[in-house]
Amino acid sequence: MPRLSHCIGTDPAHRKEWGVSDVTGGDLCLALDFGGTKLAAGIVDWRSGHVIQQARCRTGEASGAEGQIADMLELVDGLLAAMPQGVRLTGAGVSFGGPVEAATGTVLQSHHVPGWDGLPLASRLSHRLGLPVLVENDANAVALGELLYGAGRGAVDLVYMTISTGIGGGVILGGELWRGHRGLAGEVGHMVVRPDGPLCTCGNYGCLEALASGLSIARRAREALASGAGSELLALAEGDPQSITAELVFRAARGGDEVAQSVIAAVATDLGLGIAMLCSILDPARVILGGGVAKAGEQLLAPVRESFRRHAFPMLVDRVEIVRAAAIDEGGLLGAAALVARAAARDRTCQMHVGIP
Repeated sequence: MPRLSHCIGTDPAHRKEWGVSDVTGGDLCLALDFGGTKLAAGIVDWRSGHVIQQARCRTGEASGAEGQIADMLELVDGLLAAMPQGVRLTGAGVSFGGPVEAATGTVLQSHHVPGWDGLPLASRLSHRLGLPVLVENDANAVALGELLYGAGRGAVDLVYMTISTGIGGGVILGGELWRGHRGLAGEVGHMVVRPDGPLCTCGNYGCLEALASGLSIARRAREALASGAGSELLALAEGDPQSITAELVFRAARGGDEVAQSVIAAVATDLGLGIAMLCSILDPARVILGGGVAKAGEQLLAPVRESFRRHAFPMLVDRVEIVRAAAIDEGGLLGAAALVARAAARDRTCQMHVGIP
């Protein structure tokens, strides 16, 4: 089980000293991000979205839910021990990589780690930390974080898409997170874009996730190589096709590799088509792309916009912005902080309504 000493962010290069402005400049919260392979914890000013301190570590399926919780709490204990005396936290927000029941803070399922089904995460953490805890699906949380602190500022209707190991999403309508009837709104990765496409992990064929996720980009590159196409990708992967990643595909494309360029073009076509379908239904002002694959920036965004223009309802072609997320690596932490910020705003509104100064 990974320990704090093995975590990213615990050495001086990743941690800074607390300053006076960190203590007095705003309201602070604990932000926790549970991913399938990585955990992150931070102290965040939920008014500004400023991450004051953070710590990270790798985790794995073998640790199970209880192991992940133990590792996360070790990260938290390290952060709390470094806090100046007298600093108080408003609460804790949790971004979780899987479907949750936000009203009760219960994890419904993890797609990657066993032992999470039905686990009351909010109450477990609240009891341990002595803080109110809010839990939300990671893509929903990041969508809210981008609305409050990032690329979504100024928009009240937006779609956030995370393109990483899989593809997820969050939808903001009228400035509010839209969860849908069962809390499953925003599962954009499981739109069927090409019915004759590859098998998806959900059991359907041709889902956007099966066509354009990080794993799918690597698979499409391997399939192109298996057909006999010449490419520098194998050299970049040191001769092992299984070592090909989405990052290597983008790198090879930047170097002029035609196979990699064709894979990215196909992926961008499918993403643009999927976004066009979403926009025809939701009419957002902005679509924000995040996740590890979005680190490619304009190398991905430019062809995605072109595909969108080809496939979108004509009245939407010039009315929807497609932009990169402001926070990629820290998106989960800011999303968790946004949960606390939104709850604090609602509490303040309720106090005003009943005449509390």
